[in-house]
Amino acid sequence: MDALWVRCVFLLACCCASGLGSANKCDEVRKVFQLRQIGPSHLLPSNPRPGSDLQVCVSKNSTCCTKKMEERYQVAARRDIQNLLQTSSSSLKFLIARNVAAFQESFEALLWQAENYTITLFQDLYHSMADQAAGPVRELFTDISLFLLGSEFSVDELVQRFFDALFPLVYDHLISPSLSGVSPGHAECVRSLSRSVRPFGGVPGHLADQIARSGVSGKLLLQALHLGIEVINTTDHLQLSRECRRALLKMHYCPHCQGLTQSKPCMGYCINVMRGCLASMAEIDIHWREFVRSLEGLSARMHGPQDLEQVLLGIHRLVHDAVRHAKENGPRLSAQVYKLCGPPSRKPAQSVSIQHSSSRESIPLKASARAPGGSLANRRKDFLSSLRLYLTYYGGLADQLCASDLASNDALSCWNGTEIVKSYTLRVVGNGIKAQIANPEVKVKGADPVINQIIDKLKHINQLLQGKSIPKLGSLDQIETGSGDAEGRYSGDCDDEDGCAGSGAGEVKRKVSRVSKLSPDVTGNHKHHHHYHHPPAKDSEVKGRSRSFRLTGAIWVLVLPCLHVLLAL
Repeated sequence: MDALWVRCVFLLACCCASGLGSANKCDEVRKVFQLRQIGPSHLLPSNPRPGSDLQVCVSKNSTCCTKKMEERYQVAARRDIQNLLQTSSSSLKFLIARNVAAFQESFEALLWQAENYTITLFQDLYHSMADQAAGPVRELFTDISLFLLGSEFSVDELVQRFFDALFPLVYDHLISPSLSGVSPGHAECVRSLSRSVRPFGGVPGHLADQIARSGVSGKLLLQALHLGIEVINTTDHLQLSRECRRALLKMHYCPHCQGLTQSKPCMGYCINVMRGCLASMAEIDIHWREFVRSLEGLSARMHGPQDLEQVLLGIHRLVHDAVRHAKENGPRLSAQVYKLCGPPSRKPAQSVSIQHSSSRESIPLKASARAPGGSLANRRKDFLSSLRLYLTYYGGLADQLCASDLASNDALSCWNGTEIVKSYTLRVVGNGIKAQIANPEVKVKGADPVINQIIDKLKHINQLLQGKSIPKLGSLDQIETGSGDAEGRYSGDCDDEDGCAGSGAGEVKRKVSRVSKLSPDVTGNHKHHHHYHHPPAKDSEVKGRSRSFRLTGAIWVLVLPCLHVLLAL
C-alpha cells in the first residue's frame, strides 16, 4: 500500500511538472538573465508562477517571469537592437570618416605644396623681390584655405588683394628697377592703381574663376561626406516607438519566460517585426541610393576647371604669366603710374639690385612632387567603389539583421511570438511606412520626424551634387558659379554656355545647411602645361612656414584682420 502511494505521488508530480514547467527551466532563465546582465537575480521567481500581471509575455501556462523582469527585458531588447544597428553601420561609418580625414590631409598637403611652388618661383626667377613677395603669397594661400574650409570670402577679392600687393613689387623691381627704394607713400599709390590699370591682364580673373569652380566641387564632396556620417549617426540612435519596443520584447525575451532560452524567432516573424520597427529608416533607401550615385556623378565632373588639385598646383604658373604680362606692358604701366602718382619720392640712397632677364623666362625644369597617397582622383575612385557596396544598405537593413543575427536557421523549430512552431504562417509585409498597414506584429503610426529631417537634408545635398542647385562661391551657405564679370578674362576662360564647365551650373538662390567644418577634396590627374614644371619646395621655406593649414577656420577668421593691418604698415 505504501509503495502504491509513493507511485501515485510521483506520477502526480510529473504531471504537474509537465504542465507548469520545471524549476530547472527557471534556473536556466536565471543563468541567462545574469549572464546578459539584464538585471539582479532576485527579480526572478524561484519556481514557475502565474503570469497574470505580465503585459506582453502573456501565456496560458505558468511563467518564469515577473512584471519587473518584463520591464528589464524590454530595456535589454531595445539595447540589443541599437547595438546591432551600430555594429552593422560601423564599417560604413569608418569608410566615410577615414576618407574624409584622408581628403583633408591631402588638401592641406596640396595647399602647402602649391604655396611653396609659388614662393620658389620668385626665388628662382625674381630673386630681388622674393623676400617681399613671400608675405602676400602666404596670405593668398591662407585665404584660399579659409575659403575652402567654409569662410565667407569673396574669391575675386582674395585673389585681387594678392595682385594688389604684388603690383608695387613688380613695378619697383622689374618695370622701373632704377626706382628701388621709393617711399611708402608712392608704393601705396602704385598699389591703389592695380585694379584700374590692370597690370596683370586677365590673369587675376582667370585664377579667381578657377579657384571658385574647383572649390565648389571640393567643398560639396566634403560637405556630402559629413552629411553621410550624420545620416548614419541619426539612424544608429533611432528612437524606437512603444509598439516597436513591445514587439522586440515579445520576439527576443518572451520565450525566456517559458524557459525557452535557446529559441530564435521564425524568419518571417523576425522580418515583420524589424520592417515595422525600421519602417521610417527604410524611407531613407531611395534617397541614399541617389546620394551614392550623385557622389559618383560629381566625381566624374571633377576634372579641368573643377579639378582642385590641378588648379592649386597650377597657381604658380598663372602668377608667372601675370608677372610676365606686366613686364611686357612696362612702358604703358610706367606712363600711367607717372601720370596718376607723379614722380616718386625716394628714400635715402642705397644700393640698387637690378634684375635683367628675358621676357620669355620659364620655370626651371625640375621633377614635381605629388600629394601623399598618390593621385587624389584614384583615391576618390577607390572610395566610391567601396561606397557602392552600401548602395542598398537602408533598403535591406531589416532583412539583413534577421538573416545574420536574429532569426532562427532551424527549418523545423522557431518562435512565432506565442509558441514554438515549424514555420511562421502569417503574411510578411514589404518595406516602408505604407506597407506596414498590413503588418500583423507592429503597428506603425507614421514617419519619424527626425528621419524626415535627415531625408530633407539628403534631398538637398543630392540636388547640389547633381548641379541642380549650385552654392554661392565664397560662402558655406551660398555659393555662386562664377566671380566678377567676364571682361578681361584670361584666354581660355569660358562660361557654361561654351560647354567647358560642369553640368548644371546656373544662378542659384538655394542655401546649403552647414553640416560641420569642411575641408575640400582635391582631385584629378595633374597634367603639365607648355614648358612649365613644378619647382620643388626648398628646405628653408619648409622650416620657415609661419602658418599651419590645420588651424581651424574660426581661429584664422580672427587672426586675418591683424595680418592685414601688419602687412599694410
